[in-house]
Amino acid sequence: MPAPPATGPIPPPPGTALLAELRTEIARADSKAAVLVAALGVIVGVLGGLLTSTGWAPQRLSGAAEVLLALGGLGIAVSLVALLFAVLPRFRRSTWRPGRPLGYFGDIRLAAEQGLLADALADTEELAAEAVRAALAENSLIASRKHSWVRIGILAFGVGLFPLVTALFLG
Repeated sequence: MPAPPATGPIPPPPGTALLAELRTEIARADSKAAVLVAALGVIVGVLGGLLTSTGWAPQRLSGAAEVLLALGGLGIAVSLVALLFAVLPRFRRSTWRPGRPLGYFGDIRLAAEQGLLADALADTEELAAEAVRAALAENSLIASRKHSWVRIGILAFGVGLFPLVTALFLG
């Protein structure tokens, strides 16, 4: 005689907790980058304000100080671009097709455009573990790229700040 069907809540598919952690990590990377962009703006604004209020002029710099100023400015610019890339929304072309689970918002949009959203949701529920695996792969790629851009931004900021400040003291 077969066992009676189990009752009660259906456990979430394996990897659901990991997916939630990945999404939190993506939000953290965005927050870090946004705070660093704001700090970068404040630092550059304060330096600019100090320089203009003291009558500083780049024409008075020595050749070495000009090179350091250019290198520092380049480092700060690279930092800003990297941090903006970190917070840039990630869009990729959806590879979803009928019969496959939905993995991210692009898949949902594509299924809706094709008028197949209800079927796609049913497939996603039926293939829950595969859907979680697809979402894990997509979100881990996003998190690692965001953290890479934050890392590049921080390094470029540090590398740019030293010659910039040195140039200002030499000038």
